Amino acid sequence: MASKQSDKRTSGLSRRGFLKGVGVAAVSAGGADALLGRIPEAAAAETGGGLVSGPVPIVLKVNGQDRAVTVEPRTTLLSSLRDRLDPAITGPKLVCDAGTCGACTMLLNGKPVYGCSVLAIDAVGKQITTVEGIGTPEHLSPVQAAFVEKDGMMCGFCTSGFITTITALIRDNPDPTLEEVKEGCKGNFCRCGTYPHVFAAALTAAKNSK
Repeated sequence: MASKQSDKRTSGLSRRGFLKGVGVAAVSAGGADALLGRIPEAAAAETGGGLVSGPVPIVLKVNGQDRAVTVEPRTTLLSSLRDRLDPAITGPKLVCDAGTCGACTMLLNGKPVYGCSVLAIDAVGKQITTVEGIGTPEHLSPVQAAFVEKDGMMCGFCTSGFITTITALIRDNPDPTLEEVKEGCKGNFCRCGTYPHVFAAALTAAKNSK
């Protein structure tokens, strides 16, 4: 019987390579049309057609405001907000750029998404909420206030993503258990290891929101 190592050499495909290919295929299946220049119906109405090449003028509804921006069909929502708007929306952070860390989490029609994995043209006609739309330094949301109270931030790169995720979690589950908070935050990664403070902040925010 051939060893696993010889099987790997024969097939030319490792388990890691296979899983990576599956992930790429999944992303491609959802975004192939947009990457090839086919834009959603809402964006097509703005540009006068369904196929485009080069930059596309679109309008994104960000934190309750219509924001005009010009993007290429392949531009991510995160890049459009951080790099192409003026003034820029910088709360969501670019960290892994691979849809794994959660630092760029924002709400799309109320649902947490990775901004680095959503195309800007796919967000046309949808409500986009970033951490800037959740609260301000002068008027903190219950989640933001709890992060301050429980010292839930260290370097800060992951903080806005956690706040956005937890805001949606508490909205849908006003009285979560610790395990439910952990499950809800599993798509967000803190390299500083501040998880106990983050989870304490989530539970405090839920309590203070009642």
